[in-house]
Amino acid sequence: MTIEIPGTGPVEIKNMLLDYNGTLAIDGKLIPGVAEAVSRLSAEMDVHVITADTFGSVERELQNLNCTLVKIPENNQDQSKLDYLLKLGKDTTLSVGNGRNDTLILRESAIGIALLQEEGACVNALMTADIACQSILDAFALLENPGRLKATLRN
Repeated sequence: MTIEIPGTGPVEIKNMLLDYNGTLAIDGKLIPGVAEAVSRLSAEMDVHVITADTFGSVERELQNLNCTLVKIPENNQDQSKLDYLLKLGKDTTLSVGNGRNDTLILRESAIGIALLQEEGACVNALMTADIACQSILDAFALLENPGRLKATLRN
């Protein structure tokens, strides 16, 4: 997916890197509507979910989704997420998250989207991201309607 951003130029998105808890799920349960949106978007880009799986439910919740699941250790989560982003390619990856451990990927990605949902958001994540959305479904809608991204990110 290539997005033309006025004043910035084209941004090619090949990957979407998603945090799990607080982003795709609340209290370990997938947010209603997320599975359908991920299915639609996985036709446009590779979807990656990265998590320490705090609630132990991620494999069950994502079992039928077309995505790559990456489980990381409890320690140094921010660096583990950044290392994975760099492996994917930061210039072609859009990242979405809400926590302190997402701050590095939100800053380094081609586009970083911070969410302020039920779990709340780390202020540093909000300040580091390119965009802040009220919900993951709003963030997905930006990708399904790229004109919204252009309007938000233009210079």
